[in-house]
Amino acid sequence: MVDERREAAETPAELARALEAVSERRFQFAHPAEAEFAAFLDFYRIKWEYEPKSFPLRWRDGRIAEMFTPDFYLPEQDLYVELTTMKQSLVTRKNRKVRRLRELYPHINIVLLYRKDYHELLSRFGYGSVDITSLRPDQIERILLSPAEIQARVAELGRQISEDYAGTSLILVGVLKGITFFLADLARAITRPLAIDYLQLSHELDEGVRISKDLDLDIRGRHVLLVEDIVNTGMTMDFVLRTLRQREPASLEVCALLDKAERRLVPVPVKYVGFTIPNEFVVGYGLDYRQLYRNLPFICVLRKEVYEANGNGPLLKRPVELASAGHA
Repeated sequence: MVDERREAAETPAELARALEAVSERRFQFAHPAEAEFAAFLDFYRIKWEYEPKSFPLRWRDGRIAEMFTPDFYLPEQDLYVELTTMKQSLVTRKNRKVRRLRELYPHINIVLLYRKDYHELLSRFGYGSVDITSLRPDQIERILLSPAEIQARVAELGRQISEDYAGTSLILVGVLKGITFFLADLARAITRPLAIDYLQLSHELDEGVRISKDLDLDIRGRHVLLVEDIVNTGMTMDFVLRTLRQREPASLEVCALLDKAERRLVPVPVKYVGFTIPNEFVVGYGLDYRQLYRNLPFICVLRKEVYEANGNGPLLKRPVELASAGHA
């Protein structure tokens, strides 16, 4: 049974706007539940196609006697979805068709969903990876980047970097801790020989930024790629770049998954950018709020109420501006 606390995800204003947007796309949905499900998918940035294909189920005298057209196809998951209601006659008929489809086309992935099963479907894609008590769906302002969008862009970055560094090797340098997921995926997408090393920074009000965990590798004469999760003001990155340049690498470039260009105070060269995002507080895919939510497979915008609740607004400024090089 779906956790009742997740029902909050079905009623936020953002989901209502998604439903309105779906209506404006003028799909001729056969049932209002289909429009609602389409809006639900849009809210979580899951690509979908409506009734894209019909499958013959039975033949009579060499002619097709019965067809089945699933309601939705999710191309990123290679999954067909058929919606149903609590009306038993419809459930029985659709179950029969789904069983027949699986018999005839065993390579086809299909699920039969009740409205209450939406979140069970989401859990297949990783959207339920964080305990619902720690981040409720109604605390999410919106999904900014889906897992599929992130992985596709990381693969593109890997191809571009591999081409640019053809014939040579490089060292990937990550700044802990937010870089963990992006650096691991990016390294797998790069086809050049590489080594990985890490820096960790600390920020003291009286001393400013300093390196608390230095590199283990000597980067002198090596090609270095500084990999960041997010570039904000650029102040901390400028410190890291100046420090690394003093060690005389053969080259030094920056790859950032996210870039808040409008927040830049110090100009820093970012050669490879995954996504340019608005000035909003985001978590997921390594990015955290008070060390939480790093393991979300997507990147989402937190509602202000989450980080401003109980007078904690000033405390938030520390992780946003100072927690790591990725947030500065």
